[in-house]
This record gives sequence, structure tokens and C-alpha cells, in this order.
Amino acid sequence: MSTVRSASTRTLLRVLLLLATLLGLATAPPVARASTTATPFKVLALYSGTYDAAHIDFDKEANVWFPQQAAANGFTYTASTNWDLLANGGVNAYQVVLFLDDLPQTSAQRAGFEAYMRGGGGFMGFHVSAFTTDAASWSWYHNTFLGSGNFASNTWGPTAVTLKVEDHTNPATANLPATFTSSVSEWYSWSRDLRQNPDIKILASIDPSSFPVGTDPNQSWYSGYYPILWTNTKYRMLYANFGHNAMNYTTNTRLSSTFASATQNRFLLDGLKWLGGNGTTTPPTGDQISETAWHTLRNAGNGTCVDARSAATANGTAIQQYACNGTTAQHYQFRSTDSGYLRITARNDPAQVIDVTDRSTADNAPLQLWAYSGGTNQQWQPVRETSGLYHFVARHSGKCLTAAAAATNSVQLTQRTCDGSAAQAFQLAVQS
Repeated sequence: MSTVRSASTRTLLRVLLLLATLLGLATAPPVARASTTATPFKVLALYSGTYDAAHIDFDKEANVWFPQQAAANGFTYTASTNWDLLANGGVNAYQVVLFLDDLPQTSAQRAGFEAYMRGGGGFMGFHVSAFTTDAASWSWYHNTFLGSGNFASNTWGPTAVTLKVEDHTNPATANLPATFTSSVSEWYSWSRDLRQNPDIKILASIDPSSFPVGTDPNQSWYSGYYPILWTNTKYRMLYANFGHNAMNYTTNTRLSSTFASATQNRFLLDGLKWLGGNGTTTPPTGDQISETAWHTLRNAGNGTCVDARSAATANGTAIQQYACNGTTAQHYQFRSTDSGYLRITARNDPAQVIDVTDRSTADNAPLQLWAYSGGTNQQWQPVRETSGLYHFVARHSGKCLTAAAAATNSVQLTQRTCDGSAAQAFQLAVQS
């Protein structure tokens, strides 16, 4: 059983340990500590993989995605179904532990995890790792550490939501925009109001613009306050409510990806780096464009705006340049697909996106509106230039969205080999 020391006692122990280290007398205790060198920090992901096809599918996806990100982000990744690594001290070899689809069940596992966290370990939990209808059975974890108490309700079916970032001081959210679109998930609510807990800092919650949340009228949220990302300031920890893919339960086929939102992925990677103790986060490699605001795109070369011809929304509508006039035919929203790419949706019909005609990879292929189907010719990587302007790179061709040299109305926009010219640079402005 752990003991509680006063603040003055803890301070004295730290001073004594520092003096001992300077004299060469101290040996490192066998607890997880933050990495302070260039050596990759170690991440252990624990999961069960035995309940609900959607949770099992998230396990499978996480155990592919995290290893793919590891080397570039300074960590190693080990996945295991052996929850006794918490009980026997095996977890102490890792700086961060993830709970993907479950939580410790035995008293030895629970005691080991509490000791790990009190000893300075890092934790990231997903979705089911907070689920309980009997919080009193492990009050420290559910009521104190997570602060959420019992499960109260859920949404159904799984949907994406707009998340409002409430705190940008935590390294996990420092690089996020004010709002962004999450990946698809089932969402949980809780018996305890996290806003009333002085140790909990809510990092992001569901923006009211998302209501209703859910597709079943009997399991949807129509109003209220729902925290999604948070931390307990007394520990190195993060909890994320997502981690439930949409599924065809008849065939166990995945219908959505937890890692489809590039902005949400930024939270995961920056959060891991903070938990792993490297003390820094890398600047975003993609954009800081709000995924919920509407924007105009003014070309830097000729001053015209990206425009849907005649304000039409039908498949094949030409995307052209036209004098900026503030109409909704010139309003676009950027929504994450994956790996830093976005679809550019039209305000007059958000199902329609900017598309390279016939999936062409050729220079001067014209741009049009077309219903979004996940095609790589409908996805663009925003690249922020030092001037603050953006150019947009087509995923399927690697070529840039391009305007004409002259400010002539109704000239159809094209893709061309990226050349750094003003014809390929655009100024974004948020519209009401």
C-alpha cells in the first residue's frame, strides 16, 4: 500500500537525492522516469482484444498506426495482452503505458498501476479504459485519477464531432487549432462533472455546433456539456474518449478509422512526447487551418478568389477564379482525411469537394466540384509558406492547385507541377 507524504517531506527527499547523485552515491529506483536524452522513450500498449468488434478493430488499427509513427517521433512501441506487467513490475521499463480497450482487473494489477503513476510514469487511456458502472470498486482510478466516476450514457451510432480546444497550455494541445473535426467514434458521458474537480484540466469538449450527436434518436445527445480530452494535473496522464470505430457487425468490416483526423493525430503524437518526457513537441508539419470555419481562398498572383461557377453544386461544376465577392460560392471548408491531407468542401453543398477531373495526373488538368468518395484526386495537402500563404498539393499527382496569371474572371483552375509561383499561393480568410 502506498503512503502519503507531506509536501515538505517530498521536497526534502528530492534535495537529499540530488545531493546523493552529485556525490555518486545514488542509484536509480526501479520506476518509470521521463526520458531526458535522445534515446527513444518506450511505450507499452496494453489491450485485451476480446470484447466488441469495434474495440477489437481499434486495437488492430492502433497496433499498426503507432509503430508506423514511432521512429519519426522518438519512441518505441510494444503491444501486449499481459496486464500482469502492471503487477510484476514489467511496466517500469517503459516511460508511457497505453490502455487501448480495457483497464486493470486484479488487485495486483491495480496496485501496480497506481504505484507506477505515483512513481512518475506516463499514461494515455482510450474510450473503454474509463468505462465502469461500479466506480467505487476502484475509487482511486475512476473517481480520483480519471475523475469521471461511472458511465452515464453513450451516443449511437458512431459519428465524428467538432471538438473545441479549451486549453492550449498543455503540450498535447499546444499545436491544435481552436476547433477541429474528430475521427468517428461512439462517445461516453459520465456521472461526475469534471469541471468541478480542481485536479482535472479539460483540454477539449464537444462544440455545440455538433448537436445532435448520434444517428439513433434514442441514443443521441441534443444539448449539454461533454468533455472528450482531459488530464489530471497531479499525474502525467491523458484520457481520450475516442477509440470505437464504426463497424459492419455482420461482416466485422471497418467503416471508419480512429486515425482519420490529422489534427486528432497531432494530439496523440504531441501528447505521447509530453508523457514520454522529452519536454518538447515538434511544430505541425501540416496546417493550422480550422476544420470548422468557412474560408475564402484569394490567389496571391492575380487577386481573384476560388469560385464555384454560377454558384452551382452539381457534379462537374467548374472551379474557377472570379473577382472576390463574398458569396457562398467562394466559401470552402477544410476537413481532414488522413496523413495530413484534407478535402476542400463547398459551402453551398458540403458533400461536394474540389476534384481533379478524371483523376488526371497531367499538368493543366481542370478542377471541378464532385461528390466526395474518398478519391485521392479529391484530397489536398495544405503547405504553409513562410509568408503565411498556402499552396495545396493534390494527393494523387503531387501537383499544385493553380490559378491563371491574369485576373480574368471565369478561368477554370487547374493542377500544375508545383513551382513556388504566386499563381499557386493562396491567402485564407475566415468567413462568418
